[in-house]
Amino acid sequence: MIRAENIVKSFGTQEVLKDISFTFEKSKTNLIIGKSGAGKTVLLKILVGLLQPTKGSVWFDDINLNKIDKNQLRELRMKIGMLFQGNALFDSMTVEENIRFPMDMFTTKTAKEKQQQVDYCLERVSLQGSNKKYPSEISGGMQKRVGIARAIVLNPKYLFCDEPNSGLDPKTAITIDELISTITKDNEMTTIINTHDMNSVMEIGEKICLLHQGKLAWEGTKDEVLESEDELLLDFIFASPFLQRLRSKALSQ
Repeated sequence: MIRAENIVKSFGTQEVLKDISFTFEKSKTNLIIGKSGAGKTVLLKILVGLLQPTKGSVWFDDINLNKIDKNQLRELRMKIGMLFQGNALFDSMTVEENIRFPMDMFTTKTAKEKQQQVDYCLERVSLQGSNKKYPSEISGGMQKRVGIARAIVLNPKYLFCDEPNSGLDPKTAITIDELISTITKDNEMTTIINTHDMNSVMEIGEKICLLHQGKLAWEGTKDEVLESEDELLLDFIFASPFLQRLRSKALSQ
């Protein structure tokens, strides 16, 4: 479980996040959505400890992220997996070396143990046999799956995904969504996804938080989205005529 309590973040005189509180439970895909400039990226950085809140606190189960020392922070970060928007793979490393990198940095596992874990993670993302390829030799969707394999290689309790479907075609995006959702449940992780992808919202949104101008404007499930009358939510979710028709059809059934 990850809990944010009364998070405020200011840069100079500009208040970017305004008293945000929520709880994200384990074994669920939790989505943070909102228009550009709503504060999603700043909030995600605060949740993973890359930024300090001006006020408020972030809890990982019973650990207060803002009250721990460097050694405790290092231990916590070993329990966190991160899937970056641009994959952030090392071009000079093979797929295998990219996935193994967190183990080289944070563990004392033997070479055999690392290899077994790399192979297991490659199997989880359906990339068996791609060990020796370089990022430039595989597609964008495959690169994203390598990023997921690297994110879970340390068996994290918490997984953060920043725009995981950015730059992907719709079919590949669905595959990535399904993969993240499956891994979340199988590994009982607390997963937080920062996304603009409305398909992700409607397919895997077990909890959805809408940010608007730095405030938590709405929260609920994908099922509650269809029934909601919240104007800010509807304006964001059903911006296109196609989605408006989809909602009308669902409500009429």
